[in-house]
Amino acid sequence: MDAALGELRDLPFTDLGFATVDHHRALRQGVSEVILGQGKTPEQIVAIARELQRGGHNVLVTRLEAGPAAEVQRGLPDARYEKLARTLTLEVAPIASLSEDTVALVSAGTSDLPVAEECAETMRMLGVKFDRVFDVGVAGIHRLLHRREVIARARVAIVVAGMEGALASVVGGLIEAPVIAVPTSVGYGAAFQGLAALLGMLTSCASGVTVVNIDNGFGAAFAAARILRPRASPST
Repeated sequence: MDAALGELRDLPFTDLGFATVDHHRALRQGVSEVILGQGKTPEQIVAIARELQRGGHNVLVTRLEAGPAAEVQRGLPDARYEKLARTLTLEVAPIASLSEDTVALVSAGTSDLPVAEECAETMRMLGVKFDRVFDVGVAGIHRLLHRREVIARARVAIVVAGMEGALASVVGGLIEAPVIAVPTSVGYGAAFQGLAALLGMLTSCASGVTVVNIDNGFGAAFAAARILRPRASPST
């Protein structure tokens, strides 16, 4: 009885004072809470991660720069940091495959890689299988057409592009699968830190292209996982 009461005490959430860690997130959505590193101190990140770890949850920290990441790793020595993606992960439990279907992760240029790799690391932690199709922007469209078969067999395509964001329309016009477009803040002055790509993707002439926020590779990965995740049987 005491053990059961101890578990129930922390089941909904744990109040750390500066953060309320949601232990029910995995029950509601199939994925535990993710830590946004931006704006948090290393000490806060370590405390939240340890609480998730204590609950048996895998840990994903996004938007974490290299300096703070080194401090976090001193508190979490088993954690892995990916500098390009700016993600830190701690695998507490095996990552189960979400689906046999794959996602095509398509990026326009090398400058878009940080956002694309954030998306890749998030999908890896979610158990999503994916194929990278990188540096295939519309300035050399033959590169994209060369990888068309990989994209066409995917259940979902995530398209990461800056500048004018045209790649999302091209991919949306080539395949049947859902397309999730990610505008990046890559580009010169009139790109307005990704606003031009965002507006271009929102006004895509390819029907049904869905758009997430600027530089939001994490959000695109979660959207793809929601599409792929099998629905639970309704309770009776």
